[in-house]
Amino acid sequence: MTITTESPAAARGRTYSRWTALVVLCTGALMTILDGNIVTVAMPAVQRDLGFTGPGLAWVVNAYLIPFGGLLLLAGRLGDLVGRKRMFTAGLALFTAASVLCGVATGREVLVAARAVQGVGGAMTMAVVLGMVVALFPEPRERARAIAVFSAVGAAGGALGTFLGGALTEALSWHWIFLINLPIGVAAWAAAVRVLAPDEGAGHGHGHGHGHGHGHGVDYPGAALVTGALMLTVYTITGAGGPGAVTTVFLSLAALALFVAFAMRQARAARPLLRLRLFRSRLLTGANAVQVLMVATMYGFQFIGALYLQRVLGYGELATGTAFLPAPVLIGVLMLGLSARTIGRFGAYRVLLAGLVLIVAGMALLSRAPVDGGYLTDVLPPMLLLAAGFAAAMPALTGLAMSGAREEDAGLASGLFNTTQVVGGSLGLAALSALAAARTDGLLGRGSAAVTATAEGYQLAFRVAAVVATGALVLAAIVLRRRAGTRG
Repeated sequence: MTITTESPAAARGRTYSRWTALVVLCTGALMTILDGNIVTVAMPAVQRDLGFTGPGLAWVVNAYLIPFGGLLLLAGRLGDLVGRKRMFTAGLALFTAASVLCGVATGREVLVAARAVQGVGGAMTMAVVLGMVVALFPEPRERARAIAVFSAVGAAGGALGTFLGGALTEALSWHWIFLINLPIGVAAWAAAVRVLAPDEGAGHGHGHGHGHGHGHGVDYPGAALVTGALMLTVYTITGAGGPGAVTTVFLSLAALALFVAFAMRQARAARPLLRLRLFRSRLLTGANAVQVLMVATMYGFQFIGALYLQRVLGYGELATGTAFLPAPVLIGVLMLGLSARTIGRFGAYRVLLAGLVLIVAGMALLSRAPVDGGYLTDVLPPMLLLAAGFAAAMPALTGLAMSGAREEDAGLASGLFNTTQVVGGSLGLAALSALAAARTDGLLGRGSAAVTATAEGYQLAFRVAAVVATGALVLAAIVLRRRAGTRG
């Protein structure tokens, strides 16, 4: 019997190829993350060009978010069955094609429809990325580094979208915020086909010879229920009206009924879409719950903070985007330089708590942002605290969530984690915006100056966001404490 050992050169090559694969995965993820908010700065230009009404304009954002948030779970499960590489590359191709359609759109209906297709492609791409990262890096220390890189890209992408949207719109036109995806998407797709290792998926061979194929492992009634419930939830959060509106109450009850029907279906189905045993994992369930609250806080900062700069301090679109640049730079530096090392030394649980403490402190500081505030004194210090806190908390939280899932459920766990991120962000944005608007309207009704009333509305939103962040801290401290251990 001959025993062969891997040569050092082969080991180095294998390591190189894994990190190259991570770059490809991060590129695909970055496109979808950027597209979630790059359009917000360009909205006035889109409205002027295509003649959108105020309510209609919101659908340029919502048409992307609704299928994106609604299809993540289904795409994650299908990725487990048919192969994650296949799902990732198909999603990239669809997303890129839809981006071109957005870029050349000359009518409102075409743009909104193309944005919806972008959302489908984005869900297919993002749903399987975390599962692929976990599979690529099974060793804990390397996995922590890889997750730190992926989290840095995601966090930086959110803030960079604001800057790039303003820069491309001012320098060229709003069409280019979509057309820029064509060269990036084609390059990422070609690299993915070449670099990513093929995987057959858990559904390979299911029903072989009986005509069932991969679909035999998919619970389609369950898929329809949960996709409908998630889409209805995101729609209710983003576009249905005020929190007290009859429509909102009705849609919320309908979404709840669909979730209950889905849970009952999963308990009885032979091959459930979402195995309810996933939620027996304290780490996975707790990390997802913490993420909803943490991301709600950070989305509030990103959007309400941008409005504070524009409507209270008088910044233009490009200046606002530029003012946010220190956040992604600091997040990138800390996540790439310190995150994995810090988690390896102190454990994911302790790093997560430290990050959440910084986020609470940053939001508390931001809640005093005055009407005559200055960027260097009132915006930059809390922004840096929030960025440092997020840089510490997000990789730790991601690692805890994914370590609570079995290998065969990695794609589904990835889809679930991304779903709670989208729903948490949308919920936080809708709730904090509504609170700020209600406070401002109330003060205007009592005769306050417009700028003063606006500033006080944003202060209330930031105070509530600080309370939400405190809730995330308390929940993490209680729920994740026993199981996390020192190594996370």
